[in-house]
Amino acid sequence: MAAEPPPEFGTDWDDPRTAVPAIAKPPTASCTVQIVNERFDDFTPYTGTFTPPAECPGPWNKVVLRMEGKVQGVQYDRLGHLEVGGVTLFKTSTPEPSRDGISWAVEKDVTAYAPLLSQPRPVWMLIGNVVNDTYTGVLDVQVYLTFYRAHGRYKPADTADEVLPLTNPRREDTALLGEVTVPRNTERLVAEVYATGSGGGCEEFWYITAPANVPYSCPADEGPYREVQIEVDGKVAGIAMPFPHVYTGGWSNPFLWYVLPAPRAFDVRPIRYDLTPFAGLLTDGKPHQVKVTVLGVPAGRPGWDLPTNVLVWRDARSAQVTGGLLEHRVGAVSNESTHTVVDGWNHVDTQGNHHLRVTGYVRTSRGKVVTTVEQSVSNESLHRWQGDAENPDALTSTWNDSSTITVAGHGFFPTVSRSNKRYVLDGLISVTPENRLTTTITVSDLADERTTRGLFTLDQQKLSDVYTGEASYNLGVPRPQRNAVGISTHHYRLTGEHGDCYDRQISTRNGFVTEDVQRCDD
Repeated sequence: MAAEPPPEFGTDWDDPRTAVPAIAKPPTASCTVQIVNERFDDFTPYTGTFTPPAECPGPWNKVVLRMEGKVQGVQYDRLGHLEVGGVTLFKTSTPEPSRDGISWAVEKDVTAYAPLLSQPRPVWMLIGNVVNDTYTGVLDVQVYLTFYRAHGRYKPADTADEVLPLTNPRREDTALLGEVTVPRNTERLVAEVYATGSGGGCEEFWYITAPANVPYSCPADEGPYREVQIEVDGKVAGIAMPFPHVYTGGWSNPFLWYVLPAPRAFDVRPIRYDLTPFAGLLTDGKPHQVKVTVLGVPAGRPGWDLPTNVLVWRDARSAQVTGGLLEHRVGAVSNESTHTVVDGWNHVDTQGNHHLRVTGYVRTSRGKVVTTVEQSVSNESLHRWQGDAENPDALTSTWNDSSTITVAGHGFFPTVSRSNKRYVLDGLISVTPENRLTTTITVSDLADERTTRGLFTLDQQKLSDVYTGEASYNLGVPRPQRNAVGISTHHYRLTGEHGDCYDRQISTRNGFVTEDVQRCDD
């Protein structure tokens, strides 16, 4: 039974944690390599060299990254970025510390990057930080990679053959441009984009921006609709909704997040785009342009970071794979924000959507393979606030991101992978005449994914990752007089096709865990 929490926040609280499951690890021999050991106190990146463990040569069944951190004093949330061999392996944000100090850890399955990790590579990591007389928290961080050997029924992981960073990357207004040269026998391509709006400006809170002609403190040309779009040689190749990340100082109220962060805050997951329909056009041995753009960002406004990787699968029995596009249909982007005033409340009602369908083929050693990628994205939001002070300020927003990938040619029936993602952010900030601020918020990360071949389901999982919280404190007074109180709950549930289930719920009050239960009731 957890101890009774204090009546309000003090100078210390429980260490940060999440209800996300630990990475499942095989019971095979393993080796751990430390790749980062740094105290981040400015904007100087850590650099080093990774060397694969000689005692655990590949092939590996699994590779797990673990970041451990400690910080004490006063500090903002910071965004971290880790690269190995120029490839982004991990992005994260940090918790805000207590005066007495906290420690936390994050795990990530990085088996997909095993081809990259088979030889020595340079390591680069940055958690940009400011340390001075006021902001005293130095971020003491270590990062480890643990390699689990394949043995017996724990077979070598099925991964891409190569993982490539973009070459000659450069920023061009709101876009990232670079090039990729893929092997001539490439038969499948997937791009990853670690898209984050950050930096403390309006694009960190892009989902509450309002059209420029509306009286609101964060204007955007056409409102809050954002879409992360990838192009290959000038053709739109993928579309996606960005996840509405909320970092641990977010929504004007760090007391919400001291113990339980919002979904994905500690493990910023990449957007994945299947570029296989374009593979047959790229196997000429020449560099091809890749462009990643965030639609809706006003020209010249900073705030978006878009590191991009390309994963390559090769046809080992072919010297060169050829192919081409059979269909390329890009719908018009629909984006409309309507401003009205109702009973003293400003309302901005936004409706946006977009659709893409691309089909391409490759001629492989196993015959012709046709891949169709169909994507639909949409955003509906209602943003409400009162007066010039924008108090109260409320948002209810939903993002839908659906894709269907059909692969025909490897067998009698095509393989069909369907993914339906849904993100929800529902929050309210209000300040009383006595200058007491209260934030109430729910952040949901929902997904339903299924892969079928004919009448058979090959894989299926459903995810529900939901944070709810409410916290209040007095503005404009020294910390001992803030009289902060808050409650929060993180509920993570993941179910699979064969009855597999993980269900954990953690609740807190005033910085201390009051409930931590695991269950899997039908």
